Order: sequence, then C-alpha cells, then structure tokens
Amino acid sequence: MAEIRLTRVEQGQTKIKNVPIAVTPEGFWCCPSPVVFQKSLKAQNPLNKPKPSSPPPPKTSVQKKPVPVPVPVPVCERRTAAPSRFVLSDDQQCATAPERHPPPATSVAVERAPRPKIESLPKKVAIEFGEPGTCDMKVVLLGKQGFCVKLSVHRDVLTEKSSFFSEKLYEQSALPCLQIRDCEDVEIYVEAVGLMYCKEMKQRLMKQSVSRILRILKVAEFLGFSSCIQSCLEYLEAVPWVGEEEEEKVVSTVLQLQAEGIGVNPVLKRVSSDISNVPKDTLSHIIDLVLKSNEERGRREMKSTVLKLLRENNSLPSHARSTDICSDMIYRSCRSCLDSLLSLFRQAAEPDKPGEDRDPTAKCIAIEADNLSWLLEILVDKQAADEFALMWANQQELAVLHGKLPIVSRYHVSCLSGRLYVGIGRGEVLPSKDTRRLLLQTWLQPLMNDYNWLQHGCRSFDRKLVEEGIGRTILTLPLEDQQSILLSWLGSFLKTGDGCPNLQRAFEVWWRRTFIRPYVENQGNNVVVADGSVLPKQDE
Repeated sequence: MAEIRLTRVEQGQTKIKNVPIAVTPEGFWCCPSPVVFQKSLKAQNPLNKPKPSSPPPPKTSVQKKPVPVPVPVPVCERRTAAPSRFVLSDDQQCATAPERHPPPATSVAVERAPRPKIESLPKKVAIEFGEPGTCDMKVVLLGKQGFCVKLSVHRDVLTEKSSFFSEKLYEQSALPCLQIRDCEDVEIYVEAVGLMYCKEMKQRLMKQSVSRILRILKVAEFLGFSSCIQSCLEYLEAVPWVGEEEEEKVVSTVLQLQAEGIGVNPVLKRVSSDISNVPKDTLSHIIDLVLKSNEERGRREMKSTVLKLLRENNSLPSHARSTDICSDMIYRSCRSCLDSLLSLFRQAAEPDKPGEDRDPTAKCIAIEADNLSWLLEILVDKQAADEFALMWANQQELAVLHGKLPIVSRYHVSCLSGRLYVGIGRGEVLPSKDTRRLLLQTWLQPLMNDYNWLQHGCRSFDRKLVEEGIGRTILTLPLEDQQSILLSWLGSFLKTGDGCPNLQRAFEVWWRRTFIRPYVENQGNNVVVADGSVLPKQDE
C-alpha cells in the first residue's frame, strides 16, 4: 500500500497524517475511509493549549511502499485563514456543474470543533489517479460541510465511463477543471471516480456492505456510470438482504432506477413474480401441507406462523393486499377435515375395537380437531365463519358418537364448540337464529359432559371466556329458547357444580327479562290517580 500524507498547518506547526492509497495495475487511486474524512474535519483549537517555549520540529512519517510503482503524495492542507469561498491551490478557474443535483446520501463528514472560528476553516484533500504526472484535468468536489477534494484525473477515462462528464467536457472541450458543488457524499464520489480506473469492479464491490453499495449506486446513476450501475445491480441480486429495513431500502432504490428506464428486473424478481395466480395456488398448497403434517412441533409452529402472516395481510386495506384467500378453498379443507373426523369417530366407537388400536385413532382425532380449529381461526379473521357454524351445528351424528368415546379421545371436539360460542359472544361469528339454536342443542350438552376434563386436562382452555361466550349465545335467542336451555343447564349445574359451566350471569339476565321487565313495562302503561288506584292509560 502506498501512502498519502495529510498535512495540517496551524500556528506554525505541521502535522503529517498517513492515508492508505489502493494501488492498481493502471496506477493508483485513493478512497480514504470514513474515519479519515472525519479526522480531517476535526480541529483542536491551539489557543486552548499552553504555548510551548519553542516550537517543536515537524513530525514526518515515512513508510516503505510494497510496490515499485512511483506514487505522488497528495496533500491535505488546513489553512489558518477563513475565506468566504474555497480558493484552489492553483490559479486555474474551475467550471461549475449546477445543472444536475447530486443524489441525497448520508453525510460522512461530521464537524465537531470547539469554536465556530475553527469550524469555518476550509478542508482540502488532493488525490491523483493513474500514473504520476499524466493527469490532464482536475475535478473539484465541494462538500456541504466545507470539505473539498481535488481529483487529478484523465479526461479520456471520465468521458468513456461517465455520460455526465462526457456531456460536460463535450460542451467545453478545453475545460481544465470541473467543479461539483454541494456534494453530500464526497467519499462515495471519490469511490465512484476510482472505480472508473478499476478493471475488476466486481471484486472491488464484493468487499462492500449493502448500504454502501446503495450509496455508490446513487452516485453512479448521477454520474451516468453505466458499468458501475450494472455491477452494483449484479451485487444486489446475489447478496443476501438482512432484515426488512435493508430490503425496503434496496427495493426503493432499485425502483427509482426502474422509473428512469434502467433494467432492474433481476433484482426485483426476489420480491415480485410475473405469474398472477401464484399467490392463491401457493397458499392452497401451503395449507394442504400443514393440514396433512403428522409432526407435532412443525405443524404447531407453522400454523402459528401462517396465521400471523394472514392476519397481517387482513389488516391491510383491501386495495393494498398482495393476495386474498378464497373462502371456498378454506371451506373445502373444512369439509375434508370434517369427513375425516367423522370417519375416525366411527372407527373409535366400534365396540369390538382393541384397546391398542384406539391410541392411534385418538391421536388422529386430535390432529383433525386441531386442524378444524386452525381453519376456524382463519375464517374468523376473514369475517367469513358464519357458514362454519352452520356446518358444525349440523353434525348430529358426530355429536351422538361423541358420547361413545372416552373423554381423552373426544375433548378436542368440545374445544372447537367452545371456540364457536366465544366467537358468537364476541360478535366475530354471526350465524342465523336457527343456526345458533341448533348449535346449542347439538353441542352444549357434549361440552358440559367434558367440562371437568377441559378445566384440568386442557391447558389452552379458558373457562371464564367460554362461559361468557355460552351465556351470550343463549341470550341471543328468543326468550322461550333461553328458558328451555337455561332450565336444562340449571338441573346439570345443581348436580355437578364445578363440573358444569357457570352460567349464572346469563341466568340472571333471563330472570330479569322474564319476571321483572314485564311488570316494569306494565307499570309504564298505567297511570296513578289521586286516591292511589291504578287505571289503564288511555290512548289519545
């Protein structure tokens, strides 16, 4: 590595800093690291330090060069004066290119000086590209923080690689110096010019991070550096994007290039597809794979993951959703699971079935019941579970077979009934009156039979939530149906106590509706005369 010396001149003292220069077969070019740029902007006020009795001699650092190529020594000067505008070290006037504004980027130079007087001092770095003494023009980059970089370059290299420089130099062919003002990312401009001298650009970019490549891409697009743009896009197409934030930055940057007519399809193919029917077909395939899985841990985790992602999709406005699940496809899966569950109940209810054959059947029943619960959650999130309530209410044969199976095999089905009652009580499921009545007639008693087991043997069972859901579902029916169901519940509750759902709140509401409200309403239709007697209210 060759060295670039940064000389700092203040109050008669000289300090020399060493900055690495990357050597290439064509010569060399330099891209100081962000730390170097920042250090060059930091100034310590010499007035705050005690003045030494005699100025120390300037310190110099000499290092050996690992390559025999002769390297000129650019100089970074700190001037003691603070002029209003930066003055070049030579007497040449530089043309300014104000027509195109540099792209926004994060500033790499941070001004941290103890006094404004020091902050206003101009900062300058001079860099030479290629063989020493062969450069035929200069490019001056003026940063917004007062930082200045003077590049000694070759006209033919810039015009060949950059449409921006080609256009500017074509307009003024004898232009000795070109100035670019208000550069927010001076470091990346130097990097981009250096890449114009680099033959193996891909190897150079491989050492960079995704965020830095995006900065280079913006500057390359501004300079019309097409080969660099292509290399950056190839890098972004191949490298992993870590995290959603980085992915959004890549996609937004690439989409800006696409709007300007630059081909970026290989990069965007990672996040988009040209086939319109892929989402629905893929979702159907994913759901089938999850439903047919027999591995407990994988099935449980994927059900949770898919449900979470579908909920995120449902939370978006309808016009912003990338895809939507067809309810017919979900209901096809529901019917398939119901048919399988009924078949398993029939097998388990056979009187001559050996005990060792019941365990695999019980496991399959648990899987199918869990599958139905998962599909019900998807439908509830889609606000399309009303038909599921009707399907479940019509499973009279399944309810009859339910009583013939051991509790350990059948209680998963009662969990599904409880979830439906909770959904109706919350207003998430809105079936018709006949469906609600049939659902209670068919599945409330089986749930009450399993209630003691559900409280102690099912960790996911929420007793208070289910009791509230059952009570609210009952109270949505006509008063006569409320009375019939609650009186039947009362007989069971007085026999089993905690082994039966506690529906006292629903019972109190029904009581007031039956015995108190008619009296209050009757009192409202009568008037009290002066002697205290009650007379019917006359219609006007």
